Amino acid sequence: MSEKLRQHASLWLSLAVVLIIGLWPIATGDALDRETAFTVLSAIALASSLNILLGYTGYVSFGHVVFFGFGGYVGFYTINALGWSLWLALLAGGLSAGLLAYLLGVGILRLRGAYFALATIGINEAVRAFINNFRPFGGPTGMTLNFSVYKAYGGAMHALELVFYIMVALTLLVTLISYWVRTSKFGLGLLAIREDEDAAEVMGVVTPVAKNWAFVLSAIVPGMVGALYFFKNGTIEPGLAFPLHTSIEMIVMIMLGGQGTVLGPIVGAGGYEMLRDYLLVSPLFKNLQLAISGVLLLLIVLFIPRGLVGWLRQRYAKVRRWLI
Repeated sequence: MSEKLRQHASLWLSLAVVLIIGLWPIATGDALDRETAFTVLSAIALASSLNILLGYTGYVSFGHVVFFGFGGYVGFYTINALGWSLWLALLAGGLSAGLLAYLLGVGILRLRGAYFALATIGINEAVRAFINNFRPFGGPTGMTLNFSVYKAYGGAMHALELVFYIMVALTLLVTLISYWVRTSKFGLGLLAIREDEDAAEVMGVVTPVAKNWAFVLSAIVPGMVGALYFFKNGTIEPGLAFPLHTSIEMIVMIMLGGQGTVLGPIVGAGGYEMLRDYLLVSPLFKNLQLAISGVLLLLIVLFIPRGLVGWLRQRYAKVRRWLI
């Protein structure tokens, strides 16, 4: 089988996993299963998006949740104050997050290593402070949707179902984007930056442009996920939109599954969310969720730095051909 067909097989495997998660609550008809699947799919979408930056260029962002929150606020505002449809709000959330990433990337992508990571934390906190004092967005109390908004979508129950189907589509979309980046000439340039940025520049990669576009691509889907998530919740406030621990969890998911691979963030996000659900209902561990996440990240770095998918690729030569 040709290398191209093997790469396509890896894509089909990744899409199949997402579709199985999406079809599971449809098959059971259980609303609780749908909510669980929505949470898992949103985690996959966020982790796969961050992987475009972290996995392919090696730039670690501890503040990537800023795009989720900013896109969520813009999308929510367009629905709540301007009366836009959900579809236009999703577009507004994604494009605004992408524009924010472009403007930020021009400045902070000149930094490397720990300096870049610290800058992303500062940006998240700065944007949260700005939103907290921005009156059109409701300030510290945020905004709440009028329940009548959901009538345009057949009522609240039908709106919840629609939101779930859109989340399935968004997760499939980010999987396709991740695969395209991984297998394209653009993606090869990003991987070269990850290995040795100076050498990549000598070989002809325009590193500032490549990094900035990777940053933009990694921000668009989180902005759309944020708009969808807060439309579903019916309320938004700074504390919910910009939680720093969500960025840390996204990194754990990528590291667990395998950074720089298409399937890795899907496996890592699914596995982490299953663990998280168990911890949240456990009387013993429910208050130690973030501490366990930190320990898990430490264990991954020490023992399986390439993640589960990377470990399989390294250990089994035949598997390497199918997992990218």
